[in-house]
Amino acid sequence: MALELEQDFDEVEQLLSQVVIPRGVRIEQRFTPRAPLGDMRDAVRRALAGIELPRGSVAVGVGSRGVARIGEMVAALVTELKAAGAQPFIVPAMGSHGASTAAGQADVLAHLGVSEATCGAPVRATMEVVEIGRTPAGLPVYMDANAHAADAIVVVSRVKPHTAFRGPIESGPCKMIAIGLGKQRGAHVLHAAGWERFHETVPQAAAVAIAGGKIAFALATIENERDEPFVLEAVPARELLAREPALLELAKKSLARLPFEKLDVLVIDRIGKNVSGDGADPNVTGRYPTPYGGGGPQIERLVFLDLTDETLGNANGIGLADVVTRRLAERFKPGATYPNALTSTVSETVRMPMTLPNPRLALAAALMMVPGLESQSGRVVRIVDTMHLSEMWVSEPLLAEVEAHPALRLAGELGDFPLPS
Repeated sequence: MALELEQDFDEVEQLLSQVVIPRGVRIEQRFTPRAPLGDMRDAVRRALAGIELPRGSVAVGVGSRGVARIGEMVAALVTELKAAGAQPFIVPAMGSHGASTAAGQADVLAHLGVSEATCGAPVRATMEVVEIGRTPAGLPVYMDANAHAADAIVVVSRVKPHTAFRGPIESGPCKMIAIGLGKQRGAHVLHAAGWERFHETVPQAAAVAIAGGKIAFALATIENERDEPFVLEAVPARELLAREPALLELAKKSLARLPFEKLDVLVIDRIGKNVSGDGADPNVTGRYPTPYGGGGPQIERLVFLDLTDETLGNANGIGLADVVTRRLAERFKPGATYPNALTSTVSETVRMPMTLPNPRLALAAALMMVPGLESQSGRVVRIVDTMHLSEMWVSEPLLAEVEAHPALRLAGELGDFPLPS
């Protein structure tokens, strides 16, 4: 993003130079995660046991989130479908992502390791859709035109808590069917109906698509606290609406979280769509883009330092921060980011926060803006991103809690609070 920041920061730096940043130390959080899947080809074969595989042309819907080992899963599924006599092809099932263009969506898949070269099936990307029915409330339901033209459809999806609403069905196969395969047009229709109704509109739209008979089954994965897939289950389409709530409950129990309930400042090194739909997972940060999400710690100020390379300039979620760095602001591409806000109807996630030249000043600003806080007493945590919570850096005022916590241990020496350059 072509962002021109005032070069003369003398007055700001003079204010922030008075902020005493507390000392910090690296710690480790120990998890006892469920054992991850081993050989993916074998895991997919076992998941498909007992499933009647479709024949003819089969559209394999794949989304854009940072699903662990997604390329391996899709490649193994393609192999099994071919062995059953099908002619599989891959379709991006990601709503408005990839800047709401066919080429952009194919490019996102390629960066996730999903392409014809890696998975053995062609990628057919389009933003064209077909209306396939209406929900009980009268909302039109759309489907990717290439997928609709196939003899059958299979979706590959991770089940996890959503970042903006709560319900028995959140992120998973049903949302991929309703939102992902609906492309930008279908995604916007359901979002525009209101976030307060999302827990109803998503399963209702999925039910319309399932009733059409094109959806064969979903390959659903759940990840453990280390973001490793430990569940892989093939769910027939007719059972999805009944089965997904139980998978969601297991996913919620397996989500890694911060070990502190209240913080003055949380610093996150990088955000991106490959980490979370909102850049940093609100289920971890406690910062939600709508009033319909909930849970997580109470954090007074949130600082984002950079974007992941994999997000390709999509900075959706940047607006949930209080302070960001110049580096992040300069990597922010509106063309890749704004389609998310336009489609979801949530503008808060793309607003530009206070922008400071470097991480040290960003942290100082965040500490200075915590009401009633003496900065040296600040309870500060720094993490790499919300997918990686085994290692973090904490400020000295948190050490008593670290020592009392059975899952935490010191992994370094106390010194100046460590920040990336």
